[in-house]
Amino acid sequence: MKVSSITYMLSLGSTALANTSKNYTDYLLSSGTIKLGIWQSAYDRASSFVSNLTTAEKISIISGGDAGGFSAMAMLDSSSNPLTYYYVTTWPAGLAMAMTWNQSAIEAQGNALGAEYKGKGINLAYAPTLEPLGRSAWCGRTGETYGPDSYFAGKMGGRFVKGVSNAGVIPSAKHFILNEFETNRQGTSGGGMGGGGAPGGGGAPPTKRQSGNTTTTNSTSTSTDGYNVIINDKAFHETYLAPFYDTVKNGIGGAMCAMNRVNGTYSCESQELLGEYLKVELGFPGIVHADVGGQKSAVNSAIAGMDFSSGNTWSNSSLGASLSNGTLSEARLDDMAIRNLMGYFHLNQDEGFPEHAGATDPIDVRGDHARLARAYAAESMVLLKNTNGALPLKNRKSISIFGYHAAPRFVGANTQLVVYGGLPPTMYGHMATVGGSAMGSLAYLTTPFQLFNERAAKDGFMLRWWLNDSVESESAGIQGSGSELTETTVGVTANSDACVVFLNTWGGEGSDRVELTNGTQDALVNTVADNCNNTIVVINTIGPRLVDQWILHENVTAVVYGGPLGQESGNAIDVVLFGTINPSGKLVHTIAKNESDYNPETQVSQSLELEFADGNYIDYKYFDKYNVTPRYEFGYGLSYTTFKYSDQVEIKKTSNLTAGYATGERAVGGREDLWDHVASVTASISNTGDVAGAEVAQLYVSFPDEADEPVRQLRGFQKVLIQPGGTETVMFILNKRDLSFWDTRAQNWKVASGTYTFFVGASSRDLKASTSLII
Repeated sequence: MKVSSITYMLSLGSTALANTSKNYTDYLLSSGTIKLGIWQSAYDRASSFVSNLTTAEKISIISGGDAGGFSAMAMLDSSSNPLTYYYVTTWPAGLAMAMTWNQSAIEAQGNALGAEYKGKGINLAYAPTLEPLGRSAWCGRTGETYGPDSYFAGKMGGRFVKGVSNAGVIPSAKHFILNEFETNRQGTSGGGMGGGGAPGGGGAPPTKRQSGNTTTTNSTSTSTDGYNVIINDKAFHETYLAPFYDTVKNGIGGAMCAMNRVNGTYSCESQELLGEYLKVELGFPGIVHADVGGQKSAVNSAIAGMDFSSGNTWSNSSLGASLSNGTLSEARLDDMAIRNLMGYFHLNQDEGFPEHAGATDPIDVRGDHARLARAYAAESMVLLKNTNGALPLKNRKSISIFGYHAAPRFVGANTQLVVYGGLPPTMYGHMATVGGSAMGSLAYLTTPFQLFNERAAKDGFMLRWWLNDSVESESAGIQGSGSELTETTVGVTANSDACVVFLNTWGGEGSDRVELTNGTQDALVNTVADNCNNTIVVINTIGPRLVDQWILHENVTAVVYGGPLGQESGNAIDVVLFGTINPSGKLVHTIAKNESDYNPETQVSQSLELEFADGNYIDYKYFDKYNVTPRYEFGYGLSYTTFKYSDQVEIKKTSNLTAGYATGERAVGGREDLWDHVASVTASISNTGDVAGAEVAQLYVSFPDEADEPVRQLRGFQKVLIQPGGTETVMFILNKRDLSFWDTRAQNWKVASGTYTFFVGASSRDLKASTSLII
């Protein structure tokens, strides 16, 4: 078999790679390799501008300076808020937004977030976070991403990008590529944040282009090399590169290269990754900048495809000699400068863009965004279990709540949420944002404790609380009498119609997870359930959180599961628990029965050589391949109503659906014909319950044997609101790329000949009907 170019070329090392690439000029925008489409005007304007600059002025632009009347752009994290700023909205984190399965909602959230960035005078947002994709359930950073299915992550990330861009702000996707662990990403003694200033994202905001993501020096790493990912060409394209297609197509003007190495070469030093795959194959027209510590040299990174660095690294002295001796061409320098201006001109940021505000300046950009943040947070909650109508909470006379997670932290709302240093894997207080560079700049935080108090005052039920995760059986001689409670865990359960236990997991940039359960929290659930026959569990998590330590307990009647919900967390949980909102979220990762059910090769390793031998078989694709039964599968989620799917699935193909390779022109988002509409699949769903509810219909596809693909893969999803007794039709539009696989011999996408089977269902394992098509 032919050795793929990514396996061979990247093994040569950064210097050899830069000198041996056969496509050095192809990724220059001036080469005409990429059909720019709607970006053409920006290119023309940027080219004209750069043509009038001196070499020193070009170097100033690519190193964060001013030139020719252009003022350097301001850049900032994250996808949940303009990081570190006052008077901004802290939205649900990426994982929570993903669990809405609502493409319109995430686009609207991106648009509102973009408006806040623009209001603060921030030109470019380090968002969305596409990777870590979530190959490992133990990855500490999946709370800010969209889940381990590459199709789903691409769709949600792409719509988010569209929203931010339409607001006039440049989205920059990260981390390119294969940054699937925090452990040793900078080496065995590495640290450092990947965006947002000081550790935990709590530093001062950048003035101009001086954020933590991009300020680098010639000696950015004091540790051994960051981990090296060894991966085959097929999985690289189909699982890890695939989501970036969507974000490029939808308008990212920036891309952040990662700290890690790929097949022997640093991501920010690899012309194969940045030039051939990102800029030529995907047709990316914008700026590549480094995650902090990702750039290891001045000249090689410039040749490889980085377009922006700091003045400490790229200067007249460091690049001047390379220009003089021809190591770095004048055409490449022009390309770097032009790419720095592409998003700026594409979004007309030269016309009345607001001045860059200071972090504490009293410029309130929130508008009515709290209402939207609350709605999206509530929509994201997943109902995992509901026995005998335990939820919603109706007509209860006495309710008890338990756990640190029910109430605020001892300090807040906005603090540095640092994940380094072996901090506990659960938060001692209400967890509403992730840690690190995607944390929330909270102006306030609503909590379940607050909302339960308000409910008790309004509805008249008795409320008791145990705001601790520990189980205590003695109360230091303090015993209740009459209506007083006994100050023990069990004592708080007494005479309760419902006991609600709040759990969380916590993490973020800088550390991976050490557990997928928590013994202290699980003991609390079991103790409460042993003494309360209506025990409801609410979980907020940054990644898969196992529940088998208590899920089969006969007194655990309901479970609600969600991601980090942002500032409106308490309000969102309240409206779901009490039935104001019918839950409609779905899982975007598999919840296993045991930690050992996940692929053991995906556990956190201290090794600096990581082989992703699992290929495309991550999350539900692994469980399907090896016939492992999960507790709750990818795409799972219940409702307060019930739905019935039609037995029939209809498919219609277009004349564009033929077997063979993609042959379209290279354009922004990949070859043009990959985006051709080739088929549509329709089915109907009825609401058979007595309340309105939204259902997420999902389309899964099985490929012919030639494609060598997982058993089934998600290839469509649509969320639809259905009234009681009503029926709605769902339609899934398939593009050519949705039915293509990566042919490693031809180095191209191909639609295989043979039989494709299309399944419509409520989850990856709850498949209701199917149909087949021969191509």
